[in-house]
Amino acid sequence: MAVSNYSLKVNRQLLDPSFESYRLSLEPIPTYNVELDAAVAEVKLKDSQYTLDHVRAFGMYNYLHIDPWYEDSVFFVDCKGRVLNLKVTLDTALGKPIEVFRMPSDPTACEERLCASLSLTSATWASLSDGAGRLYLLRTSMRRENCSLKWEPMFSEEMGEPFTILHSISHVQAGVHSMEVLLLRIQKDPSLDSDAKGSGYSVSLEWITVSNTAEQGQEKKYEVRKRKVLRGKSVPHYAALEPQGKGLMVASEKPFVFTHVDGALLEQPAAQAMEIESSADGSMLQVIDPIYFWQQTKEDITVSVRMPEGITKDDVLFKLSMENVSVGVQGFAPLLEGQLHAPVDPEASAWIIKDMKSLEVTLQKRSEGPMWPELLTGGDGRGEFLMSEEQTALLHERLTYLTTEDMNANPDKDKPPCNSQELEDCDGFPEDSSNLTRFDGESLKPTHVVNLGSHQYLFTVDLNPSEMPSFCLRHDVDALLWQPRPDQPSNMWEHIATFNALGYVQASKRDKKFATCPPNFSYAALGECLRRVFIYRQPSPVDTVLFNRMQGRQVGLVAKQQVASLESNNIVLGFRATNERLFVLTSNNLFVLKINN
Repeated sequence: MAVSNYSLKVNRQLLDPSFESYRLSLEPIPTYNVELDAAVAEVKLKDSQYTLDHVRAFGMYNYLHIDPWYEDSVFFVDCKGRVLNLKVTLDTALGKPIEVFRMPSDPTACEERLCASLSLTSATWASLSDGAGRLYLLRTSMRRENCSLKWEPMFSEEMGEPFTILHSISHVQAGVHSMEVLLLRIQKDPSLDSDAKGSGYSVSLEWITVSNTAEQGQEKKYEVRKRKVLRGKSVPHYAALEPQGKGLMVASEKPFVFTHVDGALLEQPAAQAMEIESSADGSMLQVIDPIYFWQQTKEDITVSVRMPEGITKDDVLFKLSMENVSVGVQGFAPLLEGQLHAPVDPEASAWIIKDMKSLEVTLQKRSEGPMWPELLTGGDGRGEFLMSEEQTALLHERLTYLTTEDMNANPDKDKPPCNSQELEDCDGFPEDSSNLTRFDGESLKPTHVVNLGSHQYLFTVDLNPSEMPSFCLRHDVDALLWQPRPDQPSNMWEHIATFNALGYVQASKRDKKFATCPPNFSYAALGECLRRVFIYRQPSPVDTVLFNRMQGRQVGLVAKQQVASLESNNIVLGFRATNERLFVLTSNNLFVLKINN
């Protein structure tokens, strides 16, 4: 299955070019406080967990979990190993959190333990990590109707090194109930010596499939049926499984690749083997040179494809039609495959082996003159275009008038060029370029790749329990919410909502720890490490008549900013939003903010 480069399609109807600003509102936000009888099971970072990846994965972990099947119900784990649930029916009569499950073992005995993590798998199932390496799969009954019933453990097993749960789903196929669980680990990379560059750690995602193996009429028995491991060099911003376990989506700064299945090291196809350098145990991954290079003139295209050394003509697989090309080696996936940007003449094209280690392909253009912007339609990310000296000189001559040795050489012009010294901190974008990749669950190969470029990743949120989690990206000054649609290959990520100017606003909050939004998109919320919570309400009609003093026009919609200060000096550990309420968790308190009626 060939990988395709995609781009996120912005729905212009969801953008508001006339948005001005948020007006500070002094209206108080009703805030209710539930004091906990035991502290939240917070695990602080150790001296050995010094990397940025450790901070992202564990230091910024959200200890509060919301039930997508019952939005005013939240869960957390306390220091006694109890999974506690708070269900809100009336804000002025909040009860104490109810225990639904207690872990039988004491995870504090593990020196390298992480924070306990919970994922609500379905309306009747949940997955739980004790932070010490044990995974529980729990039958919860219908939580909407029986929120006080104790959860029943149906699976409990040591899974190796400590991990946190990123996502989980439940499905039934051919009468067999299965659960897919995605685990995150940050591990010491044994392939790196003390002098090697980098942090010395690698990130692994383990995709575990647990199924009911009992025959009909027997008591349910759940066992691990499949274990698949991906490795990369950065903690993913987003990682989620598709319904039915058909695929996996990962957004990260560094690429991930499947390396092991059921403990066996995968043999990387030729295309991946040249992109990825793997150590003996498959633990080290490093992107190296492109697989092919291409040049062009007005008449033809020349492509040089890197091949395994010692290749012969009998090993080469070459197919060429007027619109498609495929180049590879017998027994491996194609190195170059796809639809050409424009038609070629197959009869006038040819290939030769050069130096026993590369294949040079000459493609005769069917229409002379037009220069191709890309070799393959949509690109494949494996090649690099090389410009001839003549073309470089001509391009330089054409662009000379756009360049100058002086910064802002003529400041008296009506529209002076941008001066980088005048930019604010929140105008900047991350230097690293992230990719959003969709992996097929069967072939374990990437099928869709989106280069996120400078679109800063903001937050992940569960909006609809029947769909994958949504994610929010910064686009210019706005924040755009995207919903994965794995059943729509042509439009796999849909733009569903926009939070005006939130991309700019959140960048100015230096102490920001959490960000989220409710399922109805009526507001966005930012939470700092201590005390303060910011609410950004989307434009809504005003009750009184307002006029813009500068333009003299009547204002019909106003966007509001509200600030709430919590009565606590403890660090904020959890942050979740519903259509009506915002839940904020500290080590000893759970605050409920009534945002909407």
